[in-house]
Amino acid sequence: MGFTRRQFIRTAGLATLGAAVTNDLSWASGSFRTSHNDTLKVGLIGCGGRGTGAAEEALNADPNVVLSAMADAFSDRLEQSHATLKAKLKEKVQVSNDHKFVGLDAYQKLIDSDVDVVLLAAPPAFRPLHLEAAVNAGKHIFCEKPFAVDAPGLRRVMAAAKEAETKRLSLVSGFCWRYHLPKRETFKRVLNGQIGEILTAEATYNTGELWYKDRQQGWTDMEYKLRNWLYYNWLSGDHIVEQAIHSLDMLQWAMGDVMPVRVTGTGGRQKRVDKKYGNVYDHFATCYEYPNGAKAYFFCRQQSDTAPSYGVEFVGTEGKCLVDCRTGVHEIKGRTPWKYEDETKFTEADAYQRSEARSMYQQEHDELFASIRAGKPLNDGEWMTRSNLVALAGRMAGYTGQVITLEEALASEEVLFPENLSWDTRYDIPVAVPGITRFK
Repeated sequence: MGFTRRQFIRTAGLATLGAAVTNDLSWASGSFRTSHNDTLKVGLIGCGGRGTGAAEEALNADPNVVLSAMADAFSDRLEQSHATLKAKLKEKVQVSNDHKFVGLDAYQKLIDSDVDVVLLAAPPAFRPLHLEAAVNAGKHIFCEKPFAVDAPGLRRVMAAAKEAETKRLSLVSGFCWRYHLPKRETFKRVLNGQIGEILTAEATYNTGELWYKDRQQGWTDMEYKLRNWLYYNWLSGDHIVEQAIHSLDMLQWAMGDVMPVRVTGTGGRQKRVDKKYGNVYDHFATCYEYPNGAKAYFFCRQQSDTAPSYGVEFVGTEGKCLVDCRTGVHEIKGRTPWKYEDETKFTEADAYQRSEARSMYQQEHDELFASIRAGKPLNDGEWMTRSNLVALAGRMAGYTGQVITLEEALASEEVLFPENLSWDTRYDIPVAVPGITRFK
């Protein structure tokens, strides 16, 4: 029997968890629909490269939008982001010094300011807390992926997303491919049955290694780890959750967002074994089984000087579909062949830099702000959290070497992110070993 929508919501315990998000609607006062004469104030939480990019796209999404507040754990990142945005967007950047919030509590100070829309782009472990606070305050939200690094965090996100729907707040996710027009056209055809029933699928996200910041004098252990958050699963979720989730989301999209029944997997550290790489793996291999018996084989790695691969392929009863994010191929072969002809070749990494290929990043903000103006809120909550769960379950299977059902994954009580985090916190989780690390 499949993992149905009702089971998904029931297992998450939304009725109970929703109590963590306030139900006070007094802030609303009919303000959902605004005219283009009304200035929308945007606040950015997390001023790294992705956050800076999201702010730029938000400011370009509507003629009457300004950036009025910024928040980050580190002042240097905030100031660098501010300078970048100010140079590009000039008068649209109106962040006074008293609206530059720095520290681990900076997010709340920004949310308590007079912003209308918040962009959540801090490291993923902070996302449940930041999303709850934004929903409590009645803010419209752009929420970068992923949304949680563990199941308890994801259940909080699910509750907050449900409450955002109740409050008629727009919540748009950072799954940029869902806003990529060629992929929308391709997956629409798959979902309409152009390749028949999907029998098997393959998804990959194989890439090189990413940035690393050397420890500087005066940094505490926690500052060092926060500045290198990619390499700690309690901050990033590991790369299957933080980066490769894009491919898993495309897999889920084509499968109609039906939840897999179970996942088997493995993974480990072959090349990135230095202590500076924290406790994350450098490769995962998983197999997801869906209710109709279809199997999806997924592989991801972050290893330099290895062959890249980034895309999805589906084999159905009437043909097959190939989507290659590196080459821009979107093609269906079989009984009813089709090919998207007008795509520019690009990788996700350089898509942000190339104006002709930035449509998916800009599109998600265009649709977010259009929904706010029209008073017709978008809410990506259900499908975005499903894709996050699929990634979490894959990591759990990889870490433990066990077969993990999706219901077990969602009900997991393992909390990776420590409570009461401070600059003096010293915190480590050992590297997982399949067959030794236990599912919790």
